[in-house]
Amino acid sequence: MFVKVLESFLLLAAELVVLFLVVSFLINVLQGFIPYDRFNRYMDGSHVLVSSFAALLLAFVTPFCSCSTIPFVVSLLQNKTRFSVVMVFLFASPVLDPTIITLMAVLLGVKVAVAYTVITGVLAVVIGLSLEKLGFQTAVKDVIMRGGQPAPAAFSLQTAWQEMVKLMKTVGPYLILGAAIGAVINGAVPDEWIAGLFSEEAWWLVPVAAVIGIPLYIRLSAMIPMSAVLLAKGMAIAPVMALMISSAGASLPEITLLNSIFQKRLVAAFIASVVTMSSVSGFLFYLI
Repeated sequence: MFVKVLESFLLLAAELVVLFLVVSFLINVLQGFIPYDRFNRYMDGSHVLVSSFAALLLAFVTPFCSCSTIPFVVSLLQNKTRFSVVMVFLFASPVLDPTIITLMAVLLGVKVAVAYTVITGVLAVVIGLSLEKLGFQTAVKDVIMRGGQPAPAAFSLQTAWQEMVKLMKTVGPYLILGAAIGAVINGAVPDEWIAGLFSEEAWWLVPVAAVIGIPLYIRLSAMIPMSAVLLAKGMAIAPVMALMISSAGASLPEITLLNSIFQKRLVAAFIASVVTMSSVSGFLFYLI
């Protein structure tokens, strides 16, 4: 059993690390050509649906984790960007990570990756517009971000390489952790146990997975390899996706940070929205 676990871990970890390095480097090169100031002005002056689509694009090219999204959200609010557009970015940025979506396509299939991207993007827009329609824009506190945003460094391949290394230092341990957990599940957990306990008939696991994902705060980089193994063992895709989205879309550290810029009713609405987004996404995957 130990040999099987070790072989599975080494193969999965090597595949993930190589793929992550290549894709993250390409994404960093692409980011050197993105006019962020123009993006912000465009989001502020266009029709709300067009602005929301621009927010999705911005979220896609700024693959922040849930906590590192907050400073950018504060910057958008200070620049008087429309509330619904800011909310679209807040929900979309942690879950629309191009590097992770690429890993998802390789490990879980292109169909799953495309469906995940479309579903989470559409739900982020719907939730953002709904929160504004319900009047939650009045629940934003007056926040001043000291020092502003640092000026972007001049683009070069060396800069892209340095950013790739920096990102790998941050995300790499989670990739290795996910590969290790996936290898243990693959080698030590019986297929029949997973298939029986987490089968498609257990619909209630979707909202349960959506709720427990928030305190777990399992990063997408760790969830992808774990998910691939769980699905191969027979676990239904719906609770897997619900857990993946909720753990990436919100976390206890992020909720703490949100308390500094949002009133409690908006923080509660944010948590409820993430759980709803995760649950609906999970149920939609039953249709795939």
